[in-house]
Amino acid sequence: MADPGSLPHLPRAARRRAAALSPGTFSGNLLPRSGIRLPITFSVSGNVTDDYYGFAEQPFSLTPDPRFFFRSESHEKALNELLRAIERREGFMLLVGDIGTGKTTLCRTLLDQLGRNTFTALVLNPFVSEEELLKAVLQDFGVVSRDDVRRGALVGTSKQELVDVLNQFLLSLSGIKASAVLVVDEAQNLPPATLEQVRVLTNLETDRQKLLQIVLVGQLNLRAMLAAPDMRQLNQRISRRCLLQPLTRQETEAYIAHRLWVARGTLTVEFPNRTLDLIHRLTGGVPRVINLLCDRTLEAGQAAAVTRIAPALVHHAAEQLALEPPRRRQSDRRNHRLKKLAGRLAAA
Repeated sequence: MADPGSLPHLPRAARRRAAALSPGTFSGNLLPRSGIRLPITFSVSGNVTDDYYGFAEQPFSLTPDPRFFFRSESHEKALNELLRAIERREGFMLLVGDIGTGKTTLCRTLLDQLGRNTFTALVLNPFVSEEELLKAVLQDFGVVSRDDVRRGALVGTSKQELVDVLNQFLLSLSGIKASAVLVVDEAQNLPPATLEQVRVLTNLETDRQKLLQIVLVGQLNLRAMLAAPDMRQLNQRISRRCLLQPLTRQETEAYIAHRLWVARGTLTVEFPNRTLDLIHRLTGGVPRVINLLCDRTLEAGQAAAVTRIAPALVHHAAEQLALEPPRRRQSDRRNHRLKKLAGRLAAA
């Protein structure tokens, strides 16, 4: 992010985002065939969140911490696509994924990896009016401070005046070779008028480049929303369309190993293959559900004072969470039947 000190006309509220890159990742091909066995012996100081395993912090927390970001095939591809589009100032990007696939964590990782010459704004509450959206963006960019908003500095300001202020700020960035990125999370819940306002913001440009890069993030139904005839103008402006997929069985194994490693436990924690198979089957490879199940499983493991996580512990945790294996989609069942039929025909 650009240094606010180089912009004397901006208030001190313009904040900088420091890079907080993950210390490393585990890829599936680095894991032993017998399952995850992690002899992690980092020394831990300060508060320990797990008395038995000695984790420095909860390995399966639901918070979108970029340090726990796992680079599966689809997550890595999406992150690289978005970074490339922002670097090229393409203007409008789309990131979609099913519930719990890690969209918000990827967004925070994306923002952390942008350079110091990039101002960023992240809108997490989609249930806002057009004016509220613009005020939130101005506040996140640091054009106005939270105290200014509390004192009513923007009361009575029209939508057009807010757009003008934003445009002036974006134009000022050109002089210091800085740029601005806006990420709108849960965009499938944006009211139509607010979504249209987002489209209008893409008109903020010079003869040579877009002044604002926008990343729309949402669930799978966002694609259908954008395909509607009245959204054609917005849909045509999207230069990159990224899709997050659930984790494969191998990626699920690597994901669990990665989170345990980042959390720095002081005991060896072993997830045998049968346990990993069960976790993947129960969660469908959805990261949020994996976190829920593994967190409750480790809680059961701590109660039993064991370091080898047996399938029985996972079953117990799944019962506590009322978790059942996800049903296969109709298309998946049809493909499975076709494969079996093809196999019988080939054997005939």
